[in-house]
Amino acid sequence: MQDSYVLTLSCPDKRGIVHAVTGFLLEHGGNIEEAAQFNDRASGLFFMRVRFHCPGADAGALQAALGEFAPSLELTWELHPLAQAMRCAIFVSRQGHCLNDLLFRWKSGLLPLLDIRAIVSNHRDFYQLAASYNVPFHHTPTSGAGSKEQAEARQLAIIEEEGVQLVVLARYMQILSPAMCQRLSGRAINIHHSFLPSFKGARPYAQAHARGVKLIGATAHYVTADLDEGPIIEQDATRVDHSLDVEDLAAIGRDTESQVLARAVKWHSEHRVLLNGQRTVVFR
Repeated sequence: MQDSYVLTLSCPDKRGIVHAVTGFLLEHGGNIEEAAQFNDRASGLFFMRVRFHCPGADAGALQAALGEFAPSLELTWELHPLAQAMRCAIFVSRQGHCLNDLLFRWKSGLLPLLDIRAIVSNHRDFYQLAASYNVPFHHTPTSGAGSKEQAEARQLAIIEEEGVQLVVLARYMQILSPAMCQRLSGRAINIHHSFLPSFKGARPYAQAHARGVKLIGATAHYVTADLDEGPIIEQDATRVDHSLDVEDLAAIGRDTESQVLARAVKWHSEHRVLLNGQRTVVFR
C-alpha cells in the first residue's frame, strides 16, 4: 500500500469534473488504479472515488495541492494514504457473534485496511476473546447512577488515546448520548435486525415468529442521535418459513448481522462510502 492513496470527493455536478480531477492527478505523478463516480440527479451532486499510486509523493504536499485545486470545483474532499490502516474500536455487550466474526476476518487478512485497537464493553463477557486476539479490552460499566456518563467519558478517552477513526457498535446494547453521536458523526457504524420499527424491545425473534415473518434481515448504518435511523450502508435478508422455530430464526439473524456488518466495515475502511445527506453512496 506504500505510495497508494484514495481520494474521495463530492461537489455540485457540472461538466469536466472527471477530466479536471484525473488531469490534476496526472500532473502530480499519480497513476489511477481504480475510479468510480456517481451523478445524483435528485440533489445535483457529483461523487467520486479514485484510488491512485503516486511513487515518491509527499502526502503533505498532495494535501496542500488539493487544497489549492478544490475551490475551483467547490470540492468537499478527503485524501487517505493506504499505508495507514484505519484505527478501529469495537463496542459490544453480551451478544458476541459480530465481534467474533470481525476479529476472525481481521486476523485472517480479510480486512486489510482495518487496525483493531480496542474492544470496549459494558460487560466482562469477552475479555478472554479479546486477549486471544491480543487486543486490549476495556470494561466500561453502565449500571448505576451516573455510570453511563462516566462510561462515555472513558470511551471517548480510549478513542482519543488510540487515535480511533472508526467505532463499530457490534451489538452494543446501549443508546449513545446525542453528544457522543455528534462526536462520532460519520465514523460510527451500528448493526441491528431489520424488524425495526415493527418489533421493538426484548425478544424480537419471538415476536417475528409469532407473526409468521418470512424474511430475516439486518441493517448496518451510521450512528446518529435519531435511534436506528442513520444513513444506511448495507442491508441483506434471508428467506425463512413456518418450519423454523425461534432459535432457528435467531441463528439466521446472527449470521446475517455478522455478514452485513463485515461488509459495511470493510467498505468504510476502504473509503468506499460517501455521505449524501441522509443516504450514502457506496462504491463497492
